[in-house]
Amino acid sequence: MPADTHQRTFIERCSRVSDRNRGRSRTLRKESGGTSEDGVRAVDTNVLVRLVTRDDVKQVAAAEAFVTKGAWVPHLVLAEATWVLSAVYDLDAAGIATAVEMFLSHQDLTLQDSDAVAAALARFRTKPSLGFSDCLVLEVARKAGNLALGTFDRQLATLNGAQRL
Repeated sequence: MPADTHQRTFIERCSRVSDRNRGRSRTLRKESGGTSEDGVRAVDTNVLVRLVTRDDVKQVAAAEAFVTKGAWVPHLVLAEATWVLSAVYDLDAAGIATAVEMFLSHQDLTLQDSDAVAAALARFRTKPSLGFSDCLVLEVARKAGNLALGTFDRQLATLNGAQRL
């Protein structure tokens, strides 16, 4: 399949937002990482990276086949993926934001605490110099009710909910 077809396939899958991804994350049976009632599996960083970069035809096909059955994306994997896309593939802040938005709206991906991820994305878009991971840490702490977030990061400390140490 030509590369442009692969890119279209991913974008098409991302444009069809399923009900389970509309502002809420899927509830898992076990908080400790057990399986969900409908058998959704988890993905690793390199699967997300393949879905965005489309740089290895065989791996893209395998990644798409795996996530088609439904896949859960933990915060750590999402944070790692944004780092890899930035550091290795030179995606700028706008590209990172687009990738995260695509993951959020992908019909077969369920992001851990998707509402916190969406809030982190909104914050990242207003202050991209922070990096997506810092925005995610702050929003996850906020959702958990664990603020103030102590930090030595001067920029992060300027945000509501963060405290410079």
